[in-house]
Amino acid sequence: MNWYEHLYMGEEAKKRRYGILQGLREGKLLPEVYVIMPPERGNNLLEIVPAPLLKNLPYSQRELFVIGVAVTYWEALKVAGQIVDELYHKTGGFCLEDLIRSDVEMNVRTHSKEGTC
Repeated sequence: MNWYEHLYMGEEAKKRRYGILQGLREGKLLPEVYVIMPPERGNNLLEIVPAPLLKNLPYSQRELFVIGVAVTYWEALKVAGQIVDELYHKTGGFCLEDLIRSDVEMNVRTHSKEGTC
């Protein structure tokens, strides 16, 4: 499991940050925790997955890249909205790869609106 350098966390998740992240690393059962990741395929911007499902197929067979963590589904929706809002404001588009790349390069306005998406 890989983590986004600027991991987005919901308010409740921030309060339990260490326990949640450690539990996810160790594969513990965290029934109220949701992770936000890029989708494996399709036209979606993000994928919100309950943490217990990460042990099941197809998630258990792929390298996961976690962008956000939340406690409760409603908090996950808020965090996903925050990610999409920041994505648009930083890149001028809706290509998640551009946001990740821009944070790595530390130069957000060098990417075109079309990018690789």
